[in-house]
Amino acid sequence: MFSRSVARSTSTLARGFASSARANKQVAVLGAAGGIGQPMSLLLKTDPLVTGLRLYDIRGAPGVAADISHVNTHSEVKGFEKDDIKAALTGAEVVIIPAGVPRKPGMTRDDLFNTNASIVRDLAEACAEYCPKAFIGIIANPVNSTVPIWAEVYKKKGVFDPKRIFGITTLDVVRSSRFLGEIKGADPKDIEVTVVGGHSGATIVPLLSQTAQGKDVSGETYKALVNRIQFGGDEVVKAKAGTGSATLSMGFAGARFTNSLIRALNGESGVVEPTFVKSPLYESEGVEYFASNVELGPEGVKKINPVGELSAEEQELLKACLPDLAKNIKKGVEFVNKA
Repeated sequence: MFSRSVARSTSTLARGFASSARANKQVAVLGAAGGIGQPMSLLLKTDPLVTGLRLYDIRGAPGVAADISHVNTHSEVKGFEKDDIKAALTGAEVVIIPAGVPRKPGMTRDDLFNTNASIVRDLAEACAEYCPKAFIGIIANPVNSTVPIWAEVYKKKGVFDPKRIFGITTLDVVRSSRFLGEIKGADPKDIEVTVVGGHSGATIVPLLSQTAQGKDVSGETYKALVNRIQFGGDEVVKAKAGTGSATLSMGFAGARFTNSLIRALNGESGVVEPTFVKSPLYESEGVEYFASNVELGPEGVKKINPVGELSAEEQELLKACLPDLAKNIKKGVEFVNKA
C-alpha cells in the first residue's frame, strides 16, 4: 500500500478552511489509504474549494472513499485502486502525493529513498500521461530528492513546468509556530515562522530572528528549539514506538497547503506558503531546488521570495544546509537519469 506516507494561511485550518470566489477544483490524492492519506483526505472533504476528490491507492482507497463520502459536505468522492490510476487522474487539476512507506525508529529519510524513489517515479510517469497540466504537491519522503525525481521524469516526458511542482514543507512551519508558541505561552495562530532550505534534519532552517516572538530566543533554549523543529519527525516516530511516523500532523499540513494552492489558482492574491520548488536563490551553489516563502498564483509559482536578513546563527544553519541539500537533489536527479 502507498502508506507513507505563510503568511496569510498559518492558522487557516485552525479557523476552518478559507474559501474564495470559485469552488471548482478536482483533487486527486495518491496514497489515500495510508497514514497521511486518510486524515488528509478527510480534511479535504471538508474544504469548500474541493468539489471532487479522487482517492487512489494500490488497495483500500475505495473503502476510504466510501467512508469519507458520508461526511455531509458538497464534494463528490470516488475511490480507485490497482490499475485504475488513469481514471483517478484524468481531469484532476491538483494532485497531492503522500504515497510511500512510513519511517520507523532509526530510519532517516535517506533510508526511505530506495523504496519511495521508485514509487514517486512511477506516479510521475502516470501523471505525465494522464494529467500533465495538473498542479503537483509532493509529500512522499525524502522530499529533497522526490521533487527532483518528479521534475526529471517530467522533463523526459516533455511536460515539465517548474511552476506546477511543489514539495510540501508546510509541516516544518506548522511545527515551528507550535513549538515557539509553547515557549512563549502564545497562541500559535498568531506566530508566523519562516522556514527555508529543505525538508529533513539539518536542511531545515527556521528563521526565528524574523519572527517577533522568536527574536529574543537565545542560548540553550534556541538550540533546543531549532533541534526540535529540525527533528520533530523523530520525536513522533519514537513516541509511536515503531507503529508509524508523523501522519496526522502531516495530513493537516498537506490539507492546509492544498487549500492555499486552490485559493491562489482561483485568483486570490497574496497567498504565500513555504514550499520546496525549483528556485534561483542558491542555484549558483549547486542547489537547484530550495524551500522558501513562495507567493502562489493562478499559474502556480508566482514569486519566490528571498530569505531576507539572517542572524549569525541562521547563517551557520544555512551554511550546513546547502551541501546536504545539494547531495539530496543530485541523488534524485541521478536516480532518474542513471543508465
